[in-house]
Amino acid sequence: MRKTFAILSMMVLGSILLYNCEPEADSLGEQLFLDGAANGKEALFDVVGYNISNNDTIRADANTFVNLFGTNAATSSTAVLGAFNESQFGMQKATYFTQLRLPSYDPDFGVNPTVDSVVMVVKPTYAIDSVSTTTNDDYVYPDGNIPAKKVVSTYPMIKFGKSKLNGGKLTLKVNEVLEFMNGFNDIVYSNKNFAVDESNVLGSKEISGNVSAVAITKDSDNGDIFRTPVGIRIRLDADFFKQKIIDKKGQMELRDAANFTRHFRGLRVSVVENDGYLFQFTPNDIELIMYYKNEKVDNGVTTTPQSKYNFALGSANVHTGYYQYNRSGAAINTYALGNSTTGDLKLYAQGMGGNSIGVKFPTATIDSLKNMYQKNKAAIITAKIRIYTDDSVWNNKYQKPTILTILQRDKDTSGQVTTGFTTDYTILSGAPTFVPLRVYDLDKNPAYYDFTVTQSLKDIVESGKDYSNKYFKIDLAQFLNTSAGSLAGYKYTSRAFSMPRAVFVGSDPSNKNKIKLRVTYGTK
Repeated sequence: MRKTFAILSMMVLGSILLYNCEPEADSLGEQLFLDGAANGKEALFDVVGYNISNNDTIRADANTFVNLFGTNAATSSTAVLGAFNESQFGMQKATYFTQLRLPSYDPDFGVNPTVDSVVMVVKPTYAIDSVSTTTNDDYVYPDGNIPAKKVVSTYPMIKFGKSKLNGGKLTLKVNEVLEFMNGFNDIVYSNKNFAVDESNVLGSKEISGNVSAVAITKDSDNGDIFRTPVGIRIRLDADFFKQKIIDKKGQMELRDAANFTRHFRGLRVSVVENDGYLFQFTPNDIELIMYYKNEKVDNGVTTTPQSKYNFALGSANVHTGYYQYNRSGAAINTYALGNSTTGDLKLYAQGMGGNSIGVKFPTATIDSLKNMYQKNKAAIITAKIRIYTDDSVWNNKYQKPTILTILQRDKDTSGQVTTGFTTDYTILSGAPTFVPLRVYDLDKNPAYYDFTVTQSLKDIVESGKDYSNKYFKIDLAQFLNTSAGSLAGYKYTSRAFSMPRAVFVGSDPSNKNKIKLRVTYGTK
C-alpha cells in the first residue's frame, strides 16, 4: 500500500513539485516522504572507495559512434594531441592516426602538373571570445605581386596541463603510416601504435598554444585572395605528394578506395615533447590541401594556373588515438592499489583510459540503514556519495573536473559483471528536477562532488535484495547524446577523449574529507 500511495502521489503532485523551492530537490521521488515524514535529518555513513585500473587502454577509434548516430553526432567529433607529465599520475601522451581518401577516383591533374605546396590544417578547440588581431595594410601577395591587406586573428587553444611550459611550445610532426589501417567499422584500442616511416618526417610545426585564421584581400576591390579557417597549418613535403599522387595518374593506385587506402595507408600526427599540455580537435574537420599547377593553352598562349585539391579526411576514414603512459616514479603506484575490501587512501581518476573510481556500500552501512528503516520507520529522502579532491597532493592550478559519470555494476556468482545506468538514471532521468551530480568549490581547494544514488540505495535498503556484489564506477567523462538529443546509452561517454585528471580522498580514516555516503531521512 505504501508503494502504491507513493506512486500515485508522484503522479498527482509531480507538477506541484516542479515549483517547490525546497533546496536540492534532486528528483520527484526524493520529495515524497513515507508515512507523512516531514522533518529531514542527515546521517553520514562509511563507504569503500577504491581505484579501478583500466590498464591505460580504451577503445579509441573516433568513428565508433558515427555508425549509430550519424555523421553530425557530437560523439564522433573529438580527438586529443599532446603530452603532459606530473608527479601524481606520471606522463600521458596522445598521438593521432588517420586514413585519407581521394574526393573522386582516377583524377585528372591536367598537363605537366607540378605540386606547389601541401598543407594539413588541424582545428583545435579554442576560446572564441579571446581574440587578438594584427593587420598589415601594406602587404603584397607574392603570387602576382598584388597589393593587399593581411589580417591575422589569433585565439588561445583550450588546453589541459602546463600551458606555459617552455612558452607554451609544442612541436607537431607528420609521418606516413606504413601499416594498413583496416576498415571504418573495425575496433581500434588506444594502445595500438600503427607502424610509420620514422625516417621521413613529412612536415613539422612548432605551436605556442594558439591558433590563427588568415584573411588576405585585394586593395583594389577588397576581394578575397586567400582565406584560412582557424587552425594549425602544417606544411608537408610537396615532392612526396607528387610521387604519391600526381605521378600515379591513370594507375591502379588511384582507381578506387580499396587500392588507394593500401597505396597511401594514412598519416600520423604526433608531438615530439613528453611534457606540456593536451588539447582537443575535431578529426572530421581536418583538411589536407594540395596546391598544384598545370599547363593550359588558350588561343595559343600557355598559362600555369594554380588549382586546389582537397583530400577527404572525414568520417569515412579510420581515425584513432594512440595513448602512451609512463608511470615510473609516480605517486599513483603507491596509492592506487584497487583495494575493494577496505578501500584505498587516495583515489586517482583520469580520462583517456586512465583509472576509474569504484564505490561499494559496506555491510555495516547497509545494516545500519536497514535497522533505521525497519525499526524507526526512517524513510530515505536523499542519498549522495560525496568525494573531495585531495588538497594534500592535488592543490594546483590545473582545471578541476566539471563532468563525471557514475554507473552501477553487479557481479554475479560466476564473476560476470553487468553494467548499466544507476537506478536513479533509469527511473528519474526524465524528471526536470533530477540532478545526478552537483559540483562545489571548483575555484577552491578542496573541491567536492555529490553523486545522487537515492533510488539505488532505497532499492538495497527497502527490498532486502543481496547487494554484496553491487558497486558503482565513477569516470571523468560525460554521457553522450544521440543526434536526437537523448542519452545514447551507458556505454557511450566522452572518456576516450577526456583530458582531465584529479586525485580524490578515498577511504582514509585520518582525513576529515574521506569519501562518505550522506543520507537525508525522515521519520514519523
